[in-house]
Amino acid sequence: MSHELTHFNQAGEAHMVNVADKSDTKRIAVAHGFITMNPIAFDALQKGESKKGDVLGIARIAAIQATKQTSLLIPLCHPLPLTHVSVDFEYHKDHTLEIIVQTETVGKTGVEMEAITGVSVGLMTVYDMLKAVDKSMVISNIELLEKIGGKSGHYKRTEK
Repeated sequence: MSHELTHFNQAGEAHMVNVADKSDTKRIAVAHGFITMNPIAFDALQKGESKKGDVLGIARIAAIQATKQTSLLIPLCHPLPLTHVSVDFEYHKDHTLEIIVQTETVGKTGVEMEAITGVSVGLMTVYDMLKAVDKSMVISNIELLEKIGGKSGHYKRTEK
């Protein structure tokens, strides 16, 4: 497997990778991240008592919308026709919410950046909706968990 930085040409200038000769394959990516908050904000989140409304419902829509806007936010990303996006949430005992985003397409390049963007914006939306209760929330550990499809094959994160 090559470890070249593909977004730079031989002169070291940034460019969008040419994927024209790559085969269309099914591509899947799964990413996650966390937001830790104080007990008051966590309780409000779990009870659905935010003054701004349904925090997880809004964060889910924001994450999905973000996946579709990735190429506008990340300069060298190709615009991709996503075939599926799912967003799930899990509560953890340490006043932490986990968001898991899965993106899918059939195309010439992967959907890792879309999944990571969805996680990031979903977490930022939770922060925005709960910041009146806790401005010290911490967003952390946004990472790719799995990637399926393409020439580089299957990637699955292993425990660090």
